[in-house]
Amino acid sequence: MYIPGRSFIALILLALVALMIPAFAGRAEATEEMTPLVLAVQDAPVPFMGSDGQVHLVYELWMANFSSADVSVVKAEVLGDGTVLQTLDTATVASRLQPAGMRESAGTLARSTQSLLFLNIALAPGTQIPHELSHRLSLHVSAAPAGHQELSESGGTIAVDRQSVVSIGPPLRGDRYISADSCCDATRHTRAALPVNGRVWLAQRFAVDWEQLNERGQIYAGPREKLESYAIFGKPAIAVANATVESVVDNQPEQTPGSFPTDISLDAADGNAVILNLGDRRYALYAHLQPGSIKVHPGEKVVLGQVLGLVGDSGNSIVPHLHFQVSDGPSSLSSNGLPYEIDDFQVTGKTAGTKAFDEAESNGTVLAVTPVSPPQDVKKAMPLDQLIISFAAH
Repeated sequence: MYIPGRSFIALILLALVALMIPAFAGRAEATEEMTPLVLAVQDAPVPFMGSDGQVHLVYELWMANFSSADVSVVKAEVLGDGTVLQTLDTATVASRLQPAGMRESAGTLARSTQSLLFLNIALAPGTQIPHELSHRLSLHVSAAPAGHQELSESGGTIAVDRQSVVSIGPPLRGDRYISADSCCDATRHTRAALPVNGRVWLAQRFAVDWEQLNERGQIYAGPREKLESYAIFGKPAIAVANATVESVVDNQPEQTPGSFPTDISLDAADGNAVILNLGDRRYALYAHLQPGSIKVHPGEKVVLGQVLGLVGDSGNSIVPHLHFQVSDGPSSLSSNGLPYEIDDFQVTGKTAGTKAFDEAESNGTVLAVTPVSPPQDVKKAMPLDQLIISFAAH
């Protein structure tokens, strides 16, 4: 039945006034209240150890604005087993709330729209991992009557996924590698929500683009458009575990560095690629390899440290690099990104951030790096974003 806008507002007012009135006589514990945002978590977070020594919970809180006007998120709190773990103020929410299908963030949900709040909960060493997460939001609801537009809403309760985290070796050998766009707040990967086959997937939730510095601290030296100018070009990509080759693509040409290609189809985005089946529904993707360099075939058994192919610039790539990720399915797109922990590596420095990295990648200038001295030996952890990493030989 159609309800005119004025009647609908009156209905909201009545509901607000009656928030604490029992819904039915004799059932004092049952109350009904308007919840203009419908909250849900699609993929429960899997706790993992980061290279910063903290346990991380990375996931997305889905918000659907089921009202007839804008809803602004003033504050968001994440609770673990009822205790506040993290509080996001208005500005922080606005930087992490992304409307469905968009790559720009906004703190307001337009009427009848959906957004994803990208969350990274870091637990200090010794903190107990919660069994359950929930969320409490402070909202400004424009559709509510004057004087009743400030609401508090709770929801999005989810049990933490305590599945084991796969432990792997490094995907490369050597030093001066940059963990570009790695976990946990790098927007290019962490927020790459894609609608594929009728579901929204975040296969790249924990992906990293490995690049490398030369001895002078540059990503490339020489002509920008020349593949051989880049320090990482041609480096061997190696198996991170004893595994089975799930799939291989080796028919894509190299791109010209310096700009993204404009005519790449979805099935060619990874360029020349290898997917390894690590077992227990975990798959490792190596993307953008050199054409003709892949040395393995589907169904082949590989061992830790075995060369799979050479780093190139094929597919949807702007410069030579190795895109690496672990997910729960054999597709690089229609799967759910999973965390992993690399057995052993060293952190030798940290860049000045994504902006500085992008400038060095674009201009060939020396990348500003703050050395870590002595180098930090890390075991069984995920390299976080914008670190300079050394891998031992395997």
